[in-house]
Amino acid sequence: MKVTVIGSGYVGLVTGACLSDLGFKVVCLDKDEEKIRALHEGQVPIFEPGLKEVLSRNRADGRIRFTTDACEAIEHGDILFIAVGTPPSEDGSADLGHVLAVAALIGRHLKGFKLVVNKSTVPVGTADKVRATISHELMSRGMMPDLFDVISNPEFLKEGAAIDDFMRPDRIVVGVDQGPHYARSQRMMGDLYASFNRHHSRTVWMDVKSAELTKYAANAMLATRISFMNEIANLADVLGADVDHIRRGIGADTRIGHSFLYAGCGYGGSCFPKDTQALVSTAKAYGQNMSVVHATEQVNARQKLILVDRLLQRMGQDLTGRKIALWGLAFKPNTDDMREATSRVVIRQLLARGARVSAYDPVAGSEAMKALRHDFAGDLNALERFELVSHEMQALESADALMVLTEWKNFHNPDFVAMKTLMRKPFILDGRNLYNPEALSELGLAYQGVGRRNDLVQFLTFENEQETVPSLRASASGVAVHA
Repeated sequence: MKVTVIGSGYVGLVTGACLSDLGFKVVCLDKDEEKIRALHEGQVPIFEPGLKEVLSRNRADGRIRFTTDACEAIEHGDILFIAVGTPPSEDGSADLGHVLAVAALIGRHLKGFKLVVNKSTVPVGTADKVRATISHELMSRGMMPDLFDVISNPEFLKEGAAIDDFMRPDRIVVGVDQGPHYARSQRMMGDLYASFNRHHSRTVWMDVKSAELTKYAANAMLATRISFMNEIANLADVLGADVDHIRRGIGADTRIGHSFLYAGCGYGGSCFPKDTQALVSTAKAYGQNMSVVHATEQVNARQKLILVDRLLQRMGQDLTGRKIALWGLAFKPNTDDMREATSRVVIRQLLARGARVSAYDPVAGSEAMKALRHDFAGDLNALERFELVSHEMQALESADALMVLTEWKNFHNPDFVAMKTLMRKPFILDGRNLYNPEALSELGLAYQGVGRRNDLVQFLTFENEQETVPSLRASASGVAVHA
């Protein structure tokens, strides 16, 4: 059985690479000639641990190749994966333009039976639209409109661990509707994923609409857990509790578990923000109100500002003359993805208030500059006060504060004595709760995490402050209050 993956972005490349590693002959199709040329030369357009090695190995063995030739690619595959982007529209709904363009392309080149698989994250009802688009193209060619089936096989890949997620899946969701091709489609998908079901079945079979909604429901659930813990953390700050203790206490309950209970400065990326918005938009279109999911989005938007709010409480609204260091720009570690990253919100706020910003990220520097040029397209002068440095300690030189925004491993155990020497004011705002508040207090570093017993932390006095404030806690609303 041969496979064609249409779209060579994050999902498409991981899917193609892993299926080729299972022994399938894979063709990856993309209209971007520059991207295909780079892939031919062994370059990978995204950062994902292990992906370059898997692609290189299978390209050398002839199991995966890349093309811009739609006719060739569609003819090649028995199974055609649609793995193109579904960016949010202005109203938050998923833009299906790329998906339906691929459907039309398939319809124009289809000659015999193909199983069309929606791998892209798409709202409920997309399979019906893909089916209608392909049928329309076939009929315009005078061909029978039943040369294909459309099913749903959503991806559940974590950026930074996508290869492992694909090759060791918790579950494989496949949505197939009853119809003339039901048995054939189910058999083909069963054969495709047979390697994962040898010891016990990981495939969850369901109808197409349920599969489409499962993807959104999963991401909304995980996003909700994050926002819930962020609200608990903000309350813990007010009450003098420690959210890390709370996380361990509730995570020990087997009904809850430990995953996605870490408080911080908000989630980002290509999935959670986009998918929660799309779910709310889908529900609205059908007269439903997703109150919990909407609240999750609101909490996350506020949480991205929490470190800035706390900094302004110490330094005032005007940050002219201040230098703020940032550690981490990508929305999470082990990726260069800057989509919806908290750092973008923080940098906009800091530069708008006159600060100078010195930032370091071990991987995402190039993508960060692209994102910031987009964000500041109307005010590129502001970016003159932003610098990207080549080492995390370099960012600290004469800094008035450090904000930790991404939990890269090389930030976990820094040289705090050297940090204290380099910084003008050793003030750490830890947006990922990497450090021990008591230990840093003993070292004489001013520290504030998110919900981490900030009453135990000494704070430094900054110029223009009337007095030294022994503790600073953030209210649940995100507005800091003195204790």
